[in-house]
Amino acid sequence: MRIITCAKEVSSRETRYEINPEGKWIDESNISFEINECDEYALEEGLKLKEKHGGEVTILTLGRERAEKIMRKGLAMGADQGLLVLDEDSQINSPFVVASALAKALENEEFDLILTGTQSDDLGYAQTGVMLAELLGLPHATIVMQIEVDQESRTVKVLREMESGWSQWLEMPLPALLTVQAGISAIRYPSLKGIMQAKRKEIKKVELASLDLDLSALPALELRNLYAPRQDRKAELLQGDTASVVDQLLEKLKKEAKVL
Repeated sequence: MRIITCAKEVSSRETRYEINPEGKWIDESNISFEINECDEYALEEGLKLKEKHGGEVTILTLGRERAEKIMRKGLAMGADQGLLVLDEDSQINSPFVVASALAKALENEEFDLILTGTQSDDLGYAQTGVMLAELLGLPHATIVMQIEVDQESRTVKVLREMESGWSQWLEMPLPALLTVQAGISAIRYPSLKGIMQAKRKEIKKVELASLDLDLSALPALELRNLYAPRQDRKAELLQGDTASVVDQLLEKLKKEAKVL
């Protein structure tokens, strides 16, 4: 099997965020980056399918040069090679444009299955995967919790997570695209051998300009203001015996909350 797993570089989940001086994004000067959580689960599923059915796993990333670091981690986990679409100036800023660029990058690639995360940790649009499937003309399923591939019939059967505790089984022909939910399985740690091997694995880099993509003709998003929510409310601890606390509470409900 030839499997493509999409990986997005996002700020570490332990990051304490601060807004940058322009007020349009977080300050990235002193934070670390990692693989988007859902994408890491998608990569794990790709590696498990490779171990079961044979083949190879390619990590596909769109981002800056620094994204090579998260790709090396994926290669250390067991992926075979990487494909990095360079967007050093952050020109791409919407799920549709991201999907369009990834679709262009995959035009000359052969694959049986594309795996992406359900959504990203930073913006959480949950749209890129399904848009990519539509642009490539692939059957797709979202919020996938279990994957079973039948190579003889060239089909994939998946279990989707639904609302209110329900789930759904779907079967579709290959090639297909699946968006994988976080928590589908345990993610492996890269071994020392894998880390050493990852240094020698190829990451092919493609300039965004070489994809023949007219960004001006595609719908874009503009983030005008990013801010932390104001804290207008606070908790107050009333002290004293029961009668005193009741009197204080009634007074506050009458004069401050004005609900009595």
